[in-house]
Amino acid sequence: MVAIKAHEAERTLARLDPAWRLILIYGPDAGLVSERAGTLARTSVDDPNDAFQLIRMDGDAIAADPLKLADEANTIGLFGGRRAIRVSPTSKPLLAAVEPLLAAPSQDAIVIVEAGDLQRTNPLRTACEKAKTALAVPCYGDAARDLGSIIDEMVRAAGKSIDRTSREHLAGLLGGDRQTSRREIEKLLLYVGAEPAIRDEHIDAIVGDTAQREQAMLVDAVFAGKLPVLDLAQAKLSSEGLDPGVMLGAVLRQALSLLKARQSIDAGRGLRDVVGTMRLPYPRIATTEAALNAWSSAKLSEAVGLLGNAILTTRQNTDMGRAVATRTLWTLARLARSGRPE
Repeated sequence: MVAIKAHEAERTLARLDPAWRLILIYGPDAGLVSERAGTLARTSVDDPNDAFQLIRMDGDAIAADPLKLADEANTIGLFGGRRAIRVSPTSKPLLAAVEPLLAAPSQDAIVIVEAGDLQRTNPLRTACEKAKTALAVPCYGDAARDLGSIIDEMVRAAGKSIDRTSREHLAGLLGGDRQTSRREIEKLLLYVGAEPAIRDEHIDAIVGDTAQREQAMLVDAVFAGKLPVLDLAQAKLSSEGLDPGVMLGAVLRQALSLLKARQSIDAGRGLRDVVGTMRLPYPRIATTEAALNAWSSAKLSEAVGLLGNAILTTRQNTDMGRAVATRTLWTLARLARSGRPE
């Protein structure tokens, strides 16, 4: 079996075994999947700008006609040399297209397949992990160590410096998606301009707390009953590799906070007075006041129960985590809109 751990990906791709002719790069971090696939494709050919050496194929088109991939992989290049085929992500099944190449690998081309977050039981992932001629590479959200390496690389390339404290501060503000993190660092470098060193004041002025901002957007959307916003926030957080249980936990903390505040209001304290004691950032004051006006203590108690059960379910059955989280968050958002349980 050729399956590796996420932390082994960089080292393995840098020293690729020639026997591996099909590389499946998958995971919730779409930016990292794309970056690794692009790097591997470029280094697998002599001239990445030559369309006869580096062939890009649409995943949807291959899913519709599975034989296209094998036909292209077995085509002999007119001018010889190394060839690479890069297949874009698709939500449609690709197993039928990949199986012929696992049974009879191309000797002329390396095939690189990009995919989203594939569960352990996904047929495509399982087939590639079992094949001796394929490699399955998982891509999850950047850990602090990975972010530190990206920061060092980009800062050094820009001819600037950053001390350890500021580096850790910056890493703490970046999200889990590789491309989003790079864009944030690029904005920071532009902002710093001609100054030789990056300091905390530069970071605070220009780098948004991407992960926390999107998490706050999801939480507020749930209690405001804004289903389109909820869908968008959940999709962004999922693409960054945020665990469904973590999303539910953030909503549960807010539900408990709102319940405590609502009970104080029920006991006779004023809404503004209660919200003032919560020490909220300014943009969230209005959304919290609106939530407290819309949600009763009974409804919030029900929400706490629903979220507690959902979190327990995600821990007991990780494969169902995303589906459970989606169903629970939609139920709460509808409860916010209708005022009665679904």
